[in-house]
Amino acid sequence: MTQRVLVLCTGNSCRSVMAEALFNHMGQGKIEAVSAGSQPAGYVHPLSLKTLERHGIDAGHPRSKSWDEFAGQSFDLVVTVCDAAAAESCPVFLGPVKKLHWSTPDPAKATGTDKEIEAAFDEAFNMLKDRIGTYLNEL
Repeated sequence: MTQRVLVLCTGNSCRSVMAEALFNHMGQGKIEAVSAGSQPAGYVHPLSLKTLERHGIDAGHPRSKSWDEFAGQSFDLVVTVCDAAAAESCPVFLGPVKKLHWSTPDPAKATGTDKEIEAAFDEAFNMLKDRIGTYLNEL
């Protein structure tokens, strides 16, 4: 039975997009993941896509979208990835569903050299990959 997963953040441009692709890739058909944001940025950050590609993960055709698109749908798991420590408004999803919060620094806010910014995207990617791997191993 396929488990439906909704990954939420504020802008739906970086972390949630990477988590969606990772869930779908690592879940090997057991997971159907989508992502959305409370205040969608309206674009997917190009470095999110490059990071996924660099690690051999097919991103599909993600787009930044509002969580309103999924209103009324049922999910087995809702994961928020926004970093409350950075004072972001983290969305709340109501309903009888398992909820997890994986505080993940926003790589879109990284500054410095191209190499340092790429490292911030890799750090977020690896954090999400480890958490998703742990979650899947517990299924």
